[in-house]
Amino acid sequence: MTERQAQFLLRNAVDALPEGELERRIGEGGELRVKFGIDPTAPDIHLGHVVVLRKLREFQDLGHLVVLIIGDYTARVGDPSGRSAMRPELPPEEIDAHAKTFQEQAFQVLDRDRTEVRFNGEWLDMRMEDLFRLARTSTVAQLLERDDFQKRFSSGRPISILELLYPLLQGYDSVAVKADLELGGTDQKFNLLLAREIQKAYGVAPQAVLTMPILPGIDGVQRMSKSLGNYVGITEPPEEIFGKLMRVPDDVMPVYYELLLDEPFDPSKPAVESKRALRRAIVERFHGADAAQAAEAHFDLLHVQHEVPDEVEEAELALGDGSVHLPAVMADHFGMSRSEARRLLASGGVKLAGEVLTEDDLDLPSERFDGAILQVGKRRFKRFRLAA
Repeated sequence: MTERQAQFLLRNAVDALPEGELERRIGEGGELRVKFGIDPTAPDIHLGHVVVLRKLREFQDLGHLVVLIIGDYTARVGDPSGRSAMRPELPPEEIDAHAKTFQEQAFQVLDRDRTEVRFNGEWLDMRMEDLFRLARTSTVAQLLERDDFQKRFSSGRPISILELLYPLLQGYDSVAVKADLELGGTDQKFNLLLAREIQKAYGVAPQAVLTMPILPGIDGVQRMSKSLGNYVGITEPPEEIFGKLMRVPDDVMPVYYELLLDEPFDPSKPAVESKRALRRAIVERFHGADAAQAAEAHFDLLHVQHEVPDEVEEAELALGDGSVHLPAVMADHFGMSRSEARRLLASGGVKLAGEVLTEDDLDLPSERFDGAILQVGKRRFKRFRLAA
């Protein structure tokens, strides 16, 4: 039984280190403390996160405990993994708001009863002498072995002291929660292995490490990322999820099936049929069967029949000073940032009453919105009425 459990849990994984360690720990019996950390640098969980969250759920279903660490402190540093430049600093209040959102969204995949949620500010808000002790556990040479640091160092691009500290802080998380196993994407391999060395320095039994593949974004090229705009958020409207997944290139469909549906991809089926099945399954998982059916009908109406939906949600706009700032309207009513709204305007992805708007249309007279449909992207519509 324990051997079959280990084989099941290692399915789809890339690295299981040290070799044989996970099988040994499962064979010993008892509950494993399985650590996974997320830095809340953005407000939403996307399908790329779901790959690891699904693996964590498998551990839970076999009787193990997931320790979900919300990196409210490490987010203030910024994970340098895979980065060619320093991350921008986020305001603490924004990080705290994201942390709340991340925690709730994670429970759409994880079993709440078998999850221990911790914020690493509990232990990383430490005294200076404790930070000195942590810093002594590693050398600069060790940290510069990281591929991303090596590339930046050799090309003369800056690496901040904080970035060098990041792997140590993440490793100390494993000390604080006494992790038996840590999961992460393949880009986290260095951090996860360094955590073993830090645990040893503190007299804590070193964790096993399991890395999972990184899901390509819907562009099929780069990793799924909100900053790259190639993501699918799990709380996005059903029709938005359905439409976005249609853009997944045919050659990466087998990866989506393996990592998100856990079923084999049938290359003999037409690509469009496989994509429809994927989209229905993903929407149904996060929004239910009725929403999946409605999202497919909505997609067909727009892209097969090329029509505006008969039923469009209505929203009210305040008159204000007679002018409407369009990026603010899009942020308030379509759940996007103002910078994302400006990018859509610049690319011709916004229409008002059927007219394509541009980056020159940031401020418009209020009366243009009264009774008009604002279309954002290909699938999102709202009809606006001016407040009396």
